[in-house]
Amino acid sequence: MPRGEAKRPGPGAKAPGKGLAAGPAAGGGQAALVVVESPAKARSIQKMLGPGYEVRASLGHVADLPERELGVDAERDFAPTYEVKKDKKPVVEALRQAAKGKRLLIATDPDREGEAIGWHVARLLGRDPGEPLRVEFHEITPKVVRQAVERPRPIDQNLVDAQQARRVLDRLLGYNLSPLLSLEFRKRALSAGRVQSVALRLLVEREEEIEAFQREEYWTLEGVFALGQDKALAASLHEVEGKRLWTGQGEKEGKLHLAHEAQAKALAEEARGRAYRVVQVETKERRKSPPPPFTTSTLQQAASSRLGYTAARTMRIAQRLYEGVDLPEGTVGLITYMRTDSVRVSPEALQAAREVVQKLFGPEYLPEGPRVYRNRKEGVQDAHEAIRPTDVRRTPEGVRRYLSEEEYRLYDLIWRRFIASQMRDALYEQTVVLLQDEGAKPRFTFRASGSVLRFEGYLKAWGRGDEGGGPQEGQEGEAEPPLPPVAEGARAEPVEVRAQQRFTEPPPRYTDATLVKTMEELSIGRPSTYAPTLETLEKRGYAVRKGRTLLPTPLGRQVTRYLKERFPQVVAYEFTARMEDRLDQVEEGKAPWPQVVWEFYEPFLGELSQVPKKTCPRCGRPLELKVSRYGQFLGCTGYPECTYTEPLERKKEAEPIGEACPKCGKPLVRKEGRYGSFIACSGYPECDYTRDDGEPTGHACPKCGGQVLKKRSRRGKPYYKCENNACDFLSFYPLLDRTCPSCGWPLVGKGEGACMNPACPAHDPKLIPSPKASTRAASRSEPPGASASKGGRRSRGRAASASSRGVPAPTGAKARGQGASPPKPPRDWEELRPFLNELALEERRAVEALALGEPLAPEGARLAQRALFKLRMRKGRAKKEAVAP
Repeated sequence: MPRGEAKRPGPGAKAPGKGLAAGPAAGGGQAALVVVESPAKARSIQKMLGPGYEVRASLGHVADLPERELGVDAERDFAPTYEVKKDKKPVVEALRQAAKGKRLLIATDPDREGEAIGWHVARLLGRDPGEPLRVEFHEITPKVVRQAVERPRPIDQNLVDAQQARRVLDRLLGYNLSPLLSLEFRKRALSAGRVQSVALRLLVEREEEIEAFQREEYWTLEGVFALGQDKALAASLHEVEGKRLWTGQGEKEGKLHLAHEAQAKALAEEARGRAYRVVQVETKERRKSPPPPFTTSTLQQAASSRLGYTAARTMRIAQRLYEGVDLPEGTVGLITYMRTDSVRVSPEALQAAREVVQKLFGPEYLPEGPRVYRNRKEGVQDAHEAIRPTDVRRTPEGVRRYLSEEEYRLYDLIWRRFIASQMRDALYEQTVVLLQDEGAKPRFTFRASGSVLRFEGYLKAWGRGDEGGGPQEGQEGEAEPPLPPVAEGARAEPVEVRAQQRFTEPPPRYTDATLVKTMEELSIGRPSTYAPTLETLEKRGYAVRKGRTLLPTPLGRQVTRYLKERFPQVVAYEFTARMEDRLDQVEEGKAPWPQVVWEFYEPFLGELSQVPKKTCPRCGRPLELKVSRYGQFLGCTGYPECTYTEPLERKKEAEPIGEACPKCGKPLVRKEGRYGSFIACSGYPECDYTRDDGEPTGHACPKCGGQVLKKRSRRGKPYYKCENNACDFLSFYPLLDRTCPSCGWPLVGKGEGACMNPACPAHDPKLIPSPKASTRAASRSEPPGASASKGGRRSRGRAASASSRGVPAPTGAKARGQGASPPKPPRDWEELRPFLNELALEERRAVEALALGEPLAPEGARLAQRALFKLRMRKGRAKKEAVAP
């Protein structure tokens, strides 16, 4: 598409009205093209609509801002320039051909992003977005889909402008900040974002809070009192002379804080010698109301705490449940649209839920009337219903055979939550007992509490948080142990009073659930941004996972520190929340989007102008980040007058490790390579000894006797391999201290212990990594040059993995990993020859043989290819030096 074709309408453009009907006769019997985003959704809707409709997928966004340019004209109300994405040109052309002579219906997702995709599709296909061509449905069921296509409406320009404003803001921020971060930290692929950077700040500040936390010792008094007739009551010290016991951090005015062992033991000794009486028995009923149906954030929180799913995984599964599943009655979506911040439910769905509650649980679990929930938070976009089953009569067990395990578990969670939201309260009977010593002026007060679940209510469906994770919103932990029957005024003899040492705990690290909850509370981001934000933090190397918790990396801390110092507004909680509110006003038609963008961009420009620029050491002009076919580098803005360049990433110096090379005796050093750090001989290239660098496990390799190291994949998952590159031992389970009784190999930590020796009768075949996984792990640990010096470790890994399964190793070119043809003799050989002396001897011989057309072994071909790359890079530098002043 020519640049500028898809221009935005003016800021004052009036949003088209909704509710324009175009019934079945609107197309006059004309065939219709229905455009959706995903192929799965297209298949589902095609089956529901049948003949007369052709359903095609746009495969997401078809147009966007240009990749290598800003694409936003700040002088003309931030007018964006859109281009068809390279990989979507065939898709757009296919849609154009399919749309000829047909009525167009756009059925993308019912949100801002879906509206923007539909707007681009309409304009690229030459249709007027003001015509009734937009259909939307919040659940993909035959009835709802057929009704929707009969009532199309125009594209909602307010939704398009809201999405456009967000995209322009993200481009302005990323285009200016990302190069700055790369320049500052000399690292590729760094980024900053309106929501991403604030979420990272939350992680960093929580980690700093944990590190600054000073653990404090405190003491409590725990007593056991005999009540007669073999009854005993456990109680804790509550007050001493009217002063309540304080167990928090530090001292608190008017409270008793037992900070020292001597003080606690003296009180325990004194309390042990007194007689006690029950002075109060209070029993009251406590009601626990069910939580509302899921919103996007509460679904992600519950899936994280109960199922252990990340936010991104939860949304991927929910997308599949929404787009449709093949059931005996046909293809149908099992849940409503999963990006929503509303708890509203349609009256029909409420009535269906009440009928299911009465049928499955009985009338005693059904409240008198339907429960209607309201959004507690102001500014909620109430366009969609809460997340619920499309038909609550489809029980999880009834559809389980048609779902994958993870789909079943998430659908079960959504179904139970919705059913529970229409059930009676849970009823607890809570009892509190106070005991005081019998002195004229009581000194000690002990307190005991217990509760009994009298009526399960909604917990019958929702459970009590026993599926993993602690109690979350709407969940109820296990009831306190019940107390024995106690009469007020009864005597109580102290059997035991002991001082119990405790320590204050730092705040917990964020998990997906708690981070999403905090972002929602601070109004940072919206339902559609939570999962992508968390995923981006991991991809950029700003955060890693430790179990279920999220930890900021050193790079994440440095980036946050830099942004807080140079761009305080970008990472300010209040400013980000205010911007989200303003963007919501654009969606509601209450504010023109260029004005909202300017409110952010003006202060950002002020902060940007204060950042000192790195200058060229030759001419003093500023350096900037540039991109070539070989990646990013720093170049002078005075080009072509000044041709100064330097690599973006500085090479890390080799670090001695204090060991001698077992081959030649020279010192070993730690180096950084393409796949991370590795150990190599300082005598390279004369000595080619290398080995993996990892955390020693203390276990010997069962194959060669070398040391087994613990390493991490690119995604942070641990694996265990031998330090010797020639050995193919690899395990994705930790090695245990126990050995296999049959063969003597160390057991690995799967279940209670399993043997991975392929020759052992007790061997579990599933423990041997697949050839693909083995190759990936080997390539991650392979230092540069290791494949050349070791004769191609990757191919050996494949062969060894195959032979360990009892399968003959492949032979020939494919076994050597030579699926690609060897490099051809270079056409620019005469221009490269002057730089031959700068190559290592082996590389020079290999590339000369290549130039002469001699056949090369696989190892020689790799050496020649690497040598050619070095020679051409050197030739390029020589050309730049020739024109330098």
